[in-house]
Amino acid sequence: MKIMSFQASRAAVLMLAAAWLASPVSAQTQTPPAAPAQSTARPAPVSPVPAAPSTTAPAAPAPAASTATAPAAPTASPAAIAPATAKPDAASATAPAMKELSPWVMFMSADVIVKAVMIGLAFASLMTWTVLIAKSIELSVASGRLRSALKKISEARSLAEAQMALGTKEGILPSFLAAALREARMSAGLSSDAGIKERAASSFSEIVRAEARRIRIGMGVLATIGSTSPFVGLFGTVWGIMNSFIGISKSQTTNLAVVAPGIAEALLATAIGLVAAIPAVIIYNHFSRVTKSYLELVSRASGAAGRLLSRDLDRSHGSVHSRAAE
Repeated sequence: MKIMSFQASRAAVLMLAAAWLASPVSAQTQTPPAAPAQSTARPAPVSPVPAAPSTTAPAAPAPAASTATAPAAPTASPAAIAPATAKPDAASATAPAMKELSPWVMFMSADVIVKAVMIGLAFASLMTWTVLIAKSIELSVASGRLRSALKKISEARSLAEAQMALGTKEGILPSFLAAALREARMSAGLSSDAGIKERAASSFSEIVRAEARRIRIGMGVLATIGSTSPFVGLFGTVWGIMNSFIGISKSQTTNLAVVAPGIAEALLATAIGLVAAIPAVIIYNHFSRVTKSYLELVSRASGAAGRLLSRDLDRSHGSVHSRAAE
């Protein structure tokens, strides 16, 4: 019995030794590229029976790991290319937005106060051109009528003849003639011609002042627009730039695309203010010269009425003296 058990144990030891020696050879023949797997599989033969599956099982995932890591390089390339292609798209998207800054778009996107300033300045500019058209027509018509009236009474020898030459037309010269006749009628029986002329001159000066006030209507509007429009536009600019800086602080960026629209809207208010102010100043200076020329014609008409009154007074005193001599 002892001999049989010894032979059985020796046979078992030989079989284990043969299995231990054969297991590395099979692992090398099955997985030749997995060199790191062999180094990790060698300490496994501590337990002889499970040694064979433990060495062969890890060898199979090694190619899978190598194949899983191999395609990683081509998959990363589209992700790396994507930001490079995204930057030109972003630049091309912001470029048309900057080109769309037209005056109407800037007005519609402006603040409420800036819009009110722009509307007020546009209305002031409209008033300027309205005054230009209206005053040009008024001054041309008034100057033409007064020159024509002065020509008609140039040959008249008395106030009555001058009134007959003018007829029933209304104007500044008929007003002078009417004032002179009224003063002569109210001063009938008085022997002082100097007092009559002085009172008539006072009436003429009142008529001249009234005509000057009438012809200067609208000039104050031009002066106000010309002097205040730049400051009103500057107020809109300051308000718009203030809003732009507030937007910068909220967005936490100093990008020009964020700052430019607000500054453009603010500068548009200044531009509209200058558009309203510069023509108003030029038109005001033009009408100042034209009004001065018209008032000179009014002074000529006043002098013509005064001369006719003086002739009538001298003629009346001459007739009185002739009657007294007779």
